[in-house]
Amino acid sequence: MKKSTIAFFAIYFFIFGWISHTLYQGVQKETKTKTLKKIKEGGILNVVLLNSSSTYYIGSDGSKGFEYDLLDAYSKHLGVKLNITTANTTKEALELSKNPDIHITSAALSKTKEREKNFNFGPSYFEAQEQVVCHKKMLLNGKFPNNVDDLTGLKIVVGEGTSYSETIELLKTEGFDINATYTSEYSTEELIAKVDSNEIDCTIVDSNIYVLNQRYFQNIALAFDISSRTQQAWVLAQDAKELKEDMYSWLNSFNQSKEMSQLKDRYYSYVLFFNYNDTAMFNEKAKTVLPKYEKYFQEASTKYEIPFSLLASLSYQESHWNENARSDTGVRGLMMLTQDTAEHLGVRDRVDPKQSILGGAKHLNQIMKTVSNEVVGEDRLKFALVAYNIGEAHVLDAQKLAQQMGLNQNSWADLKKVLPLLSQKKYHTTLKHGYARGSEAVKYVEAIYSYMDILQKNSSEKLLSKAAQ
Repeated sequence: MKKSTIAFFAIYFFIFGWISHTLYQGVQKETKTKTLKKIKEGGILNVVLLNSSSTYYIGSDGSKGFEYDLLDAYSKHLGVKLNITTANTTKEALELSKNPDIHITSAALSKTKEREKNFNFGPSYFEAQEQVVCHKKMLLNGKFPNNVDDLTGLKIVVGEGTSYSETIELLKTEGFDINATYTSEYSTEELIAKVDSNEIDCTIVDSNIYVLNQRYFQNIALAFDISSRTQQAWVLAQDAKELKEDMYSWLNSFNQSKEMSQLKDRYYSYVLFFNYNDTAMFNEKAKTVLPKYEKYFQEASTKYEIPFSLLASLSYQESHWNENARSDTGVRGLMMLTQDTAEHLGVRDRVDPKQSILGGAKHLNQIMKTVSNEVVGEDRLKFALVAYNIGEAHVLDAQKLAQQMGLNQNSWADLKKVLPLLSQKKYHTTLKHGYARGSEAVKYVEAIYSYMDILQKNSSEKLLSKAAQ
């Protein structure tokens, strides 16, 4: 009797355990799937975005930033809308990521060993390297650091809770004497500004953050790389297994379609043409000269649906905002119109600021309408800018050449590869419209986009300043 009772209870507990385990696995599976399911059912993707030039900011032409655009593309893939919560520091972004309602946190976050213990990272989408950035005056007094040993005795401040603070702590355990302060009060870009104003000697930033910010600060200089290259990724909600799997699949497709390379090109390619002296002059004239013509650029922007920052940047590239500018070839005014083009546009006086700006905007608008419908998005503007610079005929030649070379004739990333070939005899003699300074056209477009970025960042700072008042 006892044996049968024991057998009964053994079977009972086995069945009970099996059912409980099965039910638990079902609940666990439902928990893991709920994030992606909830996002799609609710139609909202809740994200935290760091408010910075490398991540997300509101410019005069709307929301901008490499990571914002990447998230925007992913939300469109999911068929949902972005709901953005902004953070001002990395530490704040990571704290906000713990909110159970947050699905993704985007703050140019490096995947460090310490962070991976505490956060659920998605797939890597960018690679950067930590760099020491210091005030230029240290070059003159012989204190400019060339390696980690040279950091001894310098005033160094980095963000609390950043990968930079982790790097410094690691170096300290290896025996290096580094006097560093960790702050939660200032963002990485604010610390760059403090280096620029000589309030601190150095800070540490990711390489992509440095290249974007070197155009804004006259007194900073790159000292040396302090880390190997690290992967950057979004932090996901802890119960987001299916969201992570979907993200890996989408990012793979995004890379293969060349959309990722186009996005990186949009934000980082123009830094290759960075010239600080020219940028410093642009910043100065943006404060002192641009306000004189701002209302005309705004009027033209509204009338022809072209971003204000683009029109103003185009004008600077053409004339440095000199209404009496004249070239050896006879083009004149703020938008440097030829006599024939001016007459075609109805511009009676090319040196009249309002007529020139509205005429130039109208001209660009007309060019954009001639760009092939297969050229989409922001590439349409870039194709039109090339045509504004060297003529529509040469753009058609470049497209034909791109097609012959097996490239995408409707992609700016590919067109800018072939434009420099228009000045080479081997190629231009085979094309209908012959020789053109294609290399200069590429630099022309990249310079305009660099100026645009500066104007949009300045606009963002003005908006934040007004909001704080």
